[in-house]
Amino acid sequence: MADMTRKLFYEDSHQKSFVATVTECVAGSLPMGKDDGVKRYWIALDKTAFFPEGGGQYADTGFLSAEPLEEGRGTDGDFVQGSRFEARREGVARITDVQEKDGIIYHKSDKAFAVGSVVYGMLDWDERFGKMQQHTGEHIVSGLVHAKFGYDNVGFHLAGTYCTMDFSGEIGEEDLRRIEWLANEAVVKNLDVEVLYPTKEALAGMEYRSKIEIEGQVRIVVIPGYDTCACCAPHVKKTGEIGLIRLTDSQRYKGGVRVTMLCGFRALEDYRQKSMSVRRISNHLCVKEEDVFAAVERVKGECAQLGQKLADKQKEIFTYKVKEIDKDEGITCLFEEALEGDGGRSLMNLALEAGVEVCAVFWKSEKDGAYRYCIGSARKDVRDLGKALNMRFQGRGGGKAEMVQGSLMGEEKDLREWMRKESGEWLR
Repeated sequence: MADMTRKLFYEDSHQKSFVATVTECVAGSLPMGKDDGVKRYWIALDKTAFFPEGGGQYADTGFLSAEPLEEGRGTDGDFVQGSRFEARREGVARITDVQEKDGIIYHKSDKAFAVGSVVYGMLDWDERFGKMQQHTGEHIVSGLVHAKFGYDNVGFHLAGTYCTMDFSGEIGEEDLRRIEWLANEAVVKNLDVEVLYPTKEALAGMEYRSKIEIEGQVRIVVIPGYDTCACCAPHVKKTGEIGLIRLTDSQRYKGGVRVTMLCGFRALEDYRQKSMSVRRISNHLCVKEEDVFAAVERVKGECAQLGQKLADKQKEIFTYKVKEIDKDEGITCLFEEALEGDGGRSLMNLALEAGVEVCAVFWKSEKDGAYRYCIGSARKDVRDLGKALNMRFQGRGGGKAEMVQGSLMGEEKDLREWMRKESGEWLR
């Protein structure tokens, strides 16, 4: 078995590339990580800058190569790390997952490397730096929440586009806005993010946050004046590197609150997208951006009024249609091109009020072309009829004795013929 892996991400969280020696290469799968069904290799190295999955944070990704990897610039001016080398050289492997087992860090690779060979590693740096921004931002927010309310962070999840924090008590909207402001003050102060490895004696006298019991050496991350917390993940070196901290959403969760946060470039991208949406809406409504909400409320009210007028007109038309129904034809079948809202039920009820014994209303769905239906009776139990209809026309639905509804596949002529034949048997 390989020796324990030297963790370069603890020595320098900003290290993007490194040189290492392969200590193990396992074909197939390990009892860890995610299985994508494709043959992979798990590569162990004597040292690595890749952070493995853990602490609520997903693993780093990047490249391993038998030859040196260099940063290059893409057509948009951004750094391209490894991707152009992958296309140019066969010896470049894509690393899609990293896991730790018994102190050994394994890299999930699409290529094998011989034990003892020298490899060059390179991180997907933009992704890694984004994760460090989120994780350090979480420390500031969690520290502020703990100091102000005494709540614990009982859950942290860092995903590819967002991160969430679960706190043990509820926090109101105004309080969250205040926490957000104070968190950004911490960013502006550009404080050093300190990492400590205290002795057991020093740790015993130290106040720090931790969600779990930790065995062995405890790693403490300190943001002076804001947070002291046990944490295994890499962080930025100064709070100024976090950039903007935005608390974008909150919801009650398991007796507390789940807060969604975006930091740095993720927060910038979120701002760009929302700003673009507001700008487009303001252009469509011909109002200033700051007046968009009021304009949308106005349009919403106008749409509700138009909807009510349409429903009233639809009911008026239905009243005339019902007058022309032959009430002695058994099961009355009404086919409509399109109905708004609960138009099908409204038409059916009007027919029943007019004396129709059983009424079936069918209308086409614009979404999938299937028929929606609504069948009701004031005196008959229509559930068996609905079941037989579904069986014959691949339908789905159900309801109560007085009314069933659902959807099915079929043509009008076939439905009319089936209902005509069925009425002779079913209405006896």
